[in-house]
Amino acid sequence: MTKISIKPVLLAAGLLFSAGSGFAQDDLVNSLKNNQSTDSKNSFVFTPVINAEATSVKNQKSSGTCWSYSTNSFLESEMIRAGKKPVDLADIFTARNAYIEKGINYVRMHGALTLGDGGACHDVINMFALYGALPQEVYNGRDYGTAANKSDDMNKLTKAILEEAVKAPNGKLDPNWKKKYIATIDSCLGAVPENFTFEGKNYTPKTFAKEVVGINPADYVELSSFNTAPYYTKTVLMVPDNWSYDQVYNVQMDDITKVIDNALKKGFTVAWATDVSEKGFSWKNGVAFVPEKDFESMSKEEKSTMFNGPKPEKEITTELRQEAFDNYQTTDDHGMQITGIAKDQNGKEYYIVKNSWGATNDYKGYLYVTKNFVKYKTTAFLLNKKGLPSDIRKKLSL
Repeated sequence: MTKISIKPVLLAAGLLFSAGSGFAQDDLVNSLKNNQSTDSKNSFVFTPVINAEATSVKNQKSSGTCWSYSTNSFLESEMIRAGKKPVDLADIFTARNAYIEKGINYVRMHGALTLGDGGACHDVINMFALYGALPQEVYNGRDYGTAANKSDDMNKLTKAILEEAVKAPNGKLDPNWKKKYIATIDSCLGAVPENFTFEGKNYTPKTFAKEVVGINPADYVELSSFNTAPYYTKTVLMVPDNWSYDQVYNVQMDDITKVIDNALKKGFTVAWATDVSEKGFSWKNGVAFVPEKDFESMSKEEKSTMFNGPKPEKEITTELRQEAFDNYQTTDDHGMQITGIAKDQNGKEYYIVKNSWGATNDYKGYLYVTKNFVKYKTTAFLLNKKGLPSDIRKKLSL
């Protein structure tokens, strides 16, 4: 494989910020600064084919909670699809609840668990079911005094509490460790209101989730594709940020795009977890593809014009996909939302993808991602099970 020499550097950075989807945005964006071309936007002509409605582009800033931003955005689109008025959901409320549950698991597992900001699409659904939801206007998660999300200091404080708990002096856990842990989180992010007023009506987080957001957590399924487990059965998602050891439905590689296409055609969007530390991924230019030629084999000119118009792509096989995952060349870097399909000037289809890094790139916060890239670099994706093709839904017994 072509990237064994460079991926360990990115992996080490990922571990520092809680591996996988826990990458802090600023650090990930900085690592992608060279992945751009000078005349990209003028070299592509994208025509939308399907374009589901989504809420405004957000900016996660210096936090590694992309999984919460992307999947809450997905839930906001679910509200729109159901004919509801969408609400800007509090992404950090979801993350706050995941921090609590992750800390509990960390102690139960004697410290053998990844900490930090990282999470997965299913965490948003699970936390919604356990804790409910809040609107952003009620809980912005920034009680530590900065204008933008920044969780590094909080993570240092909470990790110290958890590590002390795991030591269990005298062979017995401190009975107050959990109270200390939660109190520290809330001192940084803000205390959760028991009741609040939204548009003239009083709610709790649970009643707000039920009456305003109105989704049923049981309606959502998460899928991935590995040739190391039987197809159309459930298997544990083997990424460091799967702190809850959730299982995903294992489908064949070509089913990834088959399912996403079907969902989009039916009006659904998709929450998408993927690897974005690829040379074929350009945030600035808003394009992601799998170059036919390995980056190390490209000329200087080919490298500098990678994103200047459509380019041929490498054929993706099941073996290539699995090898990249097993060799740490595909890591769980980032979460985004797939909202539609577009065609370039040659008629090739791309997915329209909403990011949470602000409206700072060529397409104001969106990207165009080839289906080959999605087949190759998807680590997991979540959708309403009504968006599954009937044959796959039958195979999964859903």
